[in-house]
Amino acid sequence: MSIVSNIAARAAAAIHRPPALAGLELLASAVVLVDAEGKIAYANAAAENLLESSLKALSRQTLSAQFINPEELDHICAQAREHKFSDLRQDLTLERGGREPLHVHSMVSAVEDPVGGVLIELRENQQHLKLDREERILDQSQVNKELIRNLAHEIKNPLGGIRGAAQLLEMELPGAHAVQLREYTQVIIKEADRLQTLVDRLLAPHRRPHIVGDVNIHEVLERVRSLMLAEFPSGLIILRDYDASIPEFRGDKEQLIQTVLNIAHNAAQALSAQIEAGEAQIVFKTRVARQVTLAKVRYGLALDLHIIDNGPGIAPQIRDRIFYPLVSGREGGSGLGLTLAQTFVQQHMGVIECESRPGCTDFRILLPLP
Repeated sequence: MSIVSNIAARAAAAIHRPPALAGLELLASAVVLVDAEGKIAYANAAAENLLESSLKALSRQTLSAQFINPEELDHICAQAREHKFSDLRQDLTLERGGREPLHVHSMVSAVEDPVGGVLIELRENQQHLKLDREERILDQSQVNKELIRNLAHEIKNPLGGIRGAAQLLEMELPGAHAVQLREYTQVIIKEADRLQTLVDRLLAPHRRPHIVGDVNIHEVLERVRSLMLAEFPSGLIILRDYDASIPEFRGDKEQLIQTVLNIAHNAAQALSAQIEAGEAQIVFKTRVARQVTLAKVRYGLALDLHIIDNGPGIAPQIRDRIFYPLVSGREGGSGLGLTLAQTFVQQHMGVIECESRPGCTDFRILLPLP
């Protein structure tokens, strides 16, 4: 029997005494104790986070009710009650309505009290993959920032010379052909200005000072919501799903507004067909995540912000590269919006994750909370 099973078995008789379960609250894996009827008797903080519900709400439900396909899990629990094994380890895929399925490694064992009770430990198989991916993203982002900064400076210097030379050339054009040739010099000047604007945008995150103050994330979201609805007054609904208990934290409010605005604006542009049909929807959802690792640092609490749209999803061929500079999923896009968003979030010691499939794209921002 695992350490978790031993702790829970000793504490099961005192399920209503929180101090006896303090050890379970510190675990990163989700631990759920169910009674003989399958109703949830206890869930630690990681389980509340995994199931996206509080223990108070979960205690009125069966564990099976949390999933669309609980048959395999129910079968394992039934075998545990019949003491057909001391503990069983198995990989499961648990489907949830309207959300990403859970790919978990389960460990199930029977406990003496409550009678017929079963202890279930769930560990997300993808957790270590997420940590590895975050580490790669951070390293790649640092390389990208250095490359962009050096490249932008190398481009910026000759651009001024090219534009100035074109202006001087335009002034010296002979009268007979001035109008026709001026079209060419204007092309040079306009393209130089366009590249200058692009370079300025590439350098923007490195120029602007990081202004830190108290931030209420819901004020940030309401500001973005107002801007979005002003730009898309019809055909787009922006829903709120806020956790009002989230505390203020230290951060750069303007950077966070720009971050959420970039993501929401990208979503609205991807929703063009749905907006035209009056079916476009974006959801701003906030929650508190517990025991989260960000940039190799463990935090007890973190802001868990989701920006979800019901669009067509991100094309598979660019899904792993959407945060890279100049990578865009739409014609005419600069490919800088998500790059800037990632830079701003990383400056707040957070991460951005993205899960996308047709009908649901979910950008998740995790930021440490005090």
